Amino acid sequence: MDDSTVLRTYGLAKRFRRRWAVRNLDLHIRRGEVFGFLGPNGAGKSTTIRMLLSLIRPTEGRVELFGAPLTRRQRSALRRVGGLVERPDFYLYLSARRNLEIVAGLRGDTSARDIDAVLETVGLLPRAHDRVKTFSHGMKQRLGIAQALLGSPELIILDEPTSGLDPQGIKEVRELILRLSGERGMTVFLSSHLLSEIEQTATNMAIINQGTLVVQGGVSELLAAGEHVVRVETPDARRALEVISSSGLATAVRSTGSSIECDMPRTRVAELNRMLVRAGIAVDALVPKRSLEEYFLAITEGASDAVLSPPSPGKPGKEGGRRA
Repeated sequence: MDDSTVLRTYGLAKRFRRRWAVRNLDLHIRRGEVFGFLGPNGAGKSTTIRMLLSLIRPTEGRVELFGAPLTRRQRSALRRVGGLVERPDFYLYLSARRNLEIVAGLRGDTSARDIDAVLETVGLLPRAHDRVKTFSHGMKQRLGIAQALLGSPELIILDEPTSGLDPQGIKEVRELILRLSGERGMTVFLSSHLLSEIEQTATNMAIINQGTLVVQGGVSELLAAGEHVVRVETPDARRALEVISSSGLATAVRSTGSSIECDMPRTRVAELNRMLVRAGIAVDALVPKRSLEEYFLAITEGASDAVLSPPSPGKPGKEGGRRA
C-alpha cells in the first residue's frame, strides 16, 4: 500500500444469521479525498462503517488503515480516525464544552485548547457553555462532528451527518466538510442519502446496492460517462427537432416548449452543434447535464435487475457488480 492510501478494504463482508448485509466489498480511499459512500436504504452503508470503525467484526475480508491491517496495532490506528455514526448522543443537561471534556478525558490526549479549537471549527465556540438541551438539531450535529475532530484525526468518517437538517443546517455541514478537506487536508469518508450534497462535496465516490459494490471512481469522471440529457436552446426549435430526430445522434428527443432535450453521449455534443450550424439553425446554447441523482438511479436500478434476475443457462453470473 502506498503512502497516499488511507483506508482500504479487501473482500469485506458481514453476515447476520442467513442474511449477508455486506458482501465482497473492496474500497480504496486516498489521502485528502472527500469520499462519498452512497446506496439505497438497507444497502449496507452503516454496517460497513461499523466494520471500518471496528464496532463490529467482519465475517470475511479485512480492513487496512494507514497501511496496516486493522487487527494489528488497532488502538494506535483508530486514534488517527474520528467517527460520527448516525445520531450523536450527549448529556443534554451539560454544556457543549463539558460534553467534549468527558470524551477528551477518555482519550487522554486532548487539551483545553484543543477543545476550544474544535468548537471554533464547527462554529459553536460562542455557545460552548450553553446546555446541549438548548441546541437545535443542526447544532447537535455540528457538536457531534466536533467530538469526532478531537485528537486531530487524519481520517474522519461521517454517517449521514445532514440527517434531519433544514437547508441552512445542511449548508453549514457541507461548508464545514469542504473546509476540513480544503484547509486541513483531512480525508473525509461521507455516507449520505442526499445525492446533491455528495455531488457538491465529494471528489470520489462508491455506490453499493444490496451489500455489494456497484461502481467506484471520481465523481466528475463517473458523471461524464454514459448518456446525458442535453438541452438545446434555439429560436428555430421546430426545425432543430426535425434535424436532431433524423440524425441518429440521440437515443431520445423531446420538445419542452421553449427548448429541446435529447439523450445522447456527452462525447457527441460537439458533433450535434456542428450539424445544427451546417443546417443553418442558430444555436443559443447546448447544455449537457447528468445529475448524480440520475446516475445513481440508473446504476442502482440496473444492479437490482442483475441481482434479481438469474444468469442465463450456460453463462456465468456477475459478482460484485460493475466497477470503475
